[in-house]
Amino acid sequence: MPIIARRRLLGAAAALPLAAPALAAFPEQPVRVIVPWNPGGLADILIRALAPAMGQALGQPVVVENRAGANGAVGTQAAARAPADGHTLILGNAETHAINPLIYPKLAYNPVTEFTPVTGFASGPFALITRPGLGAETLEAFLDMARRQPGRISFASWGIGSTSHLAMEGLARQARLEMLHVPFTGAAPASTALIAGQVDCMFLNAGPAEAAARDGRPRILGIGAMERVPQLPAAPTLKELGLPVEAANWFGLLGPAGLPAPVAARIAATVAEGLRSPQVQEAFRAQVALPLTQTPAEMQQFLATDRERWGSVLRDLAIRLE
Repeated sequence: MPIIARRRLLGAAAALPLAAPALAAFPEQPVRVIVPWNPGGLADILIRALAPAMGQALGQPVVVENRAGANGAVGTQAAARAPADGHTLILGNAETHAINPLIYPKLAYNPVTEFTPVTGFASGPFALITRPGLGAETLEAFLDMARRQPGRISFASWGIGSTSHLAMEGLARQARLEMLHVPFTGAAPASTALIAGQVDCMFLNAGPAEAAARDGRPRILGIGAMERVPQLPAAPTLKELGLPVEAANWFGLLGPAGLPAPVAARIAATVAEGLRSPQVQEAFRAQVALPLTQTPAEMQQFLATDRERWGSVLRDLAIRLE
């Protein structure tokens, strides 16, 4: 055998004992997933649907813990400080791992150096929805109303700098609108205010938007996706209506920096297995969420691309928070 080939084999063999114990010891206790937002939002609903299937595959319960605050920064910071053994994960999205570092100059965590990507598991398109009685039944009528009343049409979001906020700012720029932003502490209170008629419109996750619009009072004007969503085949995209606004979010799991690669790979495989469960698939369909499967390496590349995308958006908006 050539010397180089023999050295490669010996190097690979030497690495195996280091990786195997990390995997064999995981999990030794319940796995905690921190959701850095209030209960009742899409992220919370999806991970609670997925957690039992993950727990069954792992042989330990998967416990969901809500730790809201600062556009997801509070819970995300807590996860960064946890032991890197796979027993604490963070449910991240574009806000926690792409947007927050760009709008909070004193952010207490670094999304690149303090986390290990594990897997993305869902994406969720947004719907542009209007309050009951607004009097604009089409996108064209809504845009005309907003242009005739600059600064008078209000829109809700689940926080300054959130994806719901930035998506509406992007729409306003493309359509040359001036609107009033009313931020809330989560998607649930924001949508409640819209249904009650306290705000005029918002970008809301398509599942909750569809549920709210079933009685015909709130109205979906369009979906912020490049193609029609399978669960809502009758709902046109904003692109179809002449306004190519992409409004959506993704959800994934990350561990603290230093999470052993075999542990990250096992969690990713467990999530992929859980997504095949009929119960999980039905929950995702009900929320108009699209399942994703990613390896840790694929998620790492996805995160880099997402940071670049939101960076270009935020440079134009110049949003900075203390």
